[in-house]
Formats: sequence, structure tokens, C-alpha cells
Amino acid sequence: MLNQTQIRQAMRHLRASDPIMRDLIRRAGPFTLKLRRNRFQSLVYSILSQQISGKAAFAIRTRLEQHIAPEKISPERIARLTVEELRSTGISNQKSTYLLDLANRVIGGELRLDRMARMPDDKVIEALIPVKGIGVWTAQMFLIFSLGRLDVFPHDDLGVRMAIRKLYDLDDLPDKETSHRIATAWRPYASVATWYCWRSLDLDKPKPR
Repeated sequence: MLNQTQIRQAMRHLRASDPIMRDLIRRAGPFTLKLRRNRFQSLVYSILSQQISGKAAFAIRTRLEQHIAPEKISPERIARLTVEELRSTGISNQKSTYLLDLANRVIGGELRLDRMARMPDDKVIEALIPVKGIGVWTAQMFLIFSLGRLDVFPHDDLGVRMAIRKLYDLDDLPDKETSHRIATAWRPYASVATWYCWRSLDLDKPKPR
């Protein structure tokens, strides 16, 4: 569970350091991020979510879970699947090879997910990106959603860039330099501000009639 004292400190900091973030927090309400404790499963979900909608990713994830039921997603269970079996659940050929590479690296001890809670952010990213299909963005999602790191800023995330453009009234999507300049006020709680950026996109969606 995220440290509630740190979360309260983060909220105070963001409200004090950035008026736009203060208004967003007022509109969006409490910070309710839930950590994904199963680290391997979290990486599987992130790989499945790449370059497709959340709805499509959820459907594929559900089919994968149904296919291996009553067993759960684990390195050993995924490693026993063939590419053809994975593809039968809607997973692309490329992502199937990614999942098998991830599973085999964990089983072989090359990737020690159990040690990552004690590693600094840059070392976690360094350990993850040799895995096929895991880039910096996926590693950053792991830092936020699995390890609960509070100062991660995924400046390449399209949702974050869209939110910044709207919140800060920019003409275009912000580039890396602009994004980091805005996020300077959020440090050392950039993960919390990032979560609120994502929430802002939900707030702006029209309500169904």
C-alpha cells in the first residue's frame, strides 16, 4: 500500500507549487491509485496494453486468464504456452514472443522482480528494458503502478501530453523540454501529478445521457 503520509505531503506540495494542479485536484478528488502487487502480472498487462485501447486490452487479458484458468498468470504458466496458444487468445505474434521472453527471463533468474523494491528508479528501468517489448514507458508504468514510486514522469505518454496541452492551454502537444519544465513544479511527486493528468482526461469526457 502507498504510504499515506507521503501522499498527504504530495497533495500539499502540488497544491502549493502549481495553481493549475491545485484546481485539478479540487475537481478530481482524492488520489486513489491502487498498486498492482503481482509484479510479473503487472508487466504482462502492460505489454498487452501497448498500442491498443484499454477496452481491447481488457478483453484480451480476460481471454488469456480464461484460457489458463484455474491457474493464474505466472512466469511458469506463461512459459508453458506456445505462441499459437497465446495468439488464440487474441495476442499478436509479436506480443506473444514478448511474454515468453519475459517469463523465461524471470524463471532463469536473469530478471529478479523480487529485488526491485530496493533498487533506485534508474536501475529498475535498466534491468527491465533488455526484455523484448519493454521500453522506458513500460518500465515507468511498472515503477508507478507496481512499486509505487512517487517521482516518475512519463513525458512520452500521449495521455499525459494531451492533458498538459489542455490544462496549461498550449497550442500543441508539449515536447520533452516543455513537459519537463512544467513538471519541475511537481517534483518530487511527479507520479501523483501524472495520475491527476490521466484523471483530467476522464473529467473532460462528456457524460452519457
